Amino acid sequence: MTEQLTSELLLKAYAYGVFPMAKSREDRTVFWVQPKLRGVLPLGGLHIPRSLKKTIRKGLFTVTVDRAFTQVLEGCAETTSVRPDTWINEQIVELFTELHHAGLAHSVEVWRDGELAGGLYGLAMGSAFFGESMFSRVTDASKVGLVNLVGILRRGRFNLLDTQFITDHLARFGTVEISQKEYLGLLSSALAQSADWGPALTQGEVEGFLSNSQASTHTSYTG
Repeated sequence: MTEQLTSELLLKAYAYGVFPMAKSREDRTVFWVQPKLRGVLPLGGLHIPRSLKKTIRKGLFTVTVDRAFTQVLEGCAETTSVRPDTWINEQIVELFTELHHAGLAHSVEVWRDGELAGGLYGLAMGSAFFGESMFSRVTDASKVGLVNLVGILRRGRFNLLDTQFITDHLARFGTVEISQKEYLGLLSSALAQSADWGPALTQGEVEGFLSNSQASTHTSYTG
């Protein structure tokens, strides 16, 4: 598409199960995507590897919320040796920055020794959270961010965590693939209910969440 997107149009698109992507970072236009099979991470079915639980309990990382949204967005859009290009172009950056200022787009930041080690961002509407992208500069950083995101969403009574697609990485955390029809039903229900986005989990909340979450023996992945 060539017309300039607006935040209002973007919100309407998400409400219909459609989201924008760009072919590359340098592409000035975006196209609409509505996968026939949708990735969804059931908020009550998160699998946390035992090794990751140990890492989180060691306190190696500090997690914050909405403190460095722009930095997280830039981290997700940056190119790496593993990811030579990205679907996040300037139009998407501008729109999500606008939605962040409106209190609808949020970030989870993961810090190590005072440096941004990883994070993720997404869009909250009703009791649905649309996870857009995540990045990691330090081993386990994005995983720590994802675990904290699920804890925040569960605490805030969210009902849907949309990951858009499913990857091996997300599948190991419990993400499943559902049909477009099933997804639209879940989306409609989630949008009709309210939820509360909140601050980062306290240490006590983290420990309680880890203790009540399922453990997985999967350890052969990176990110």
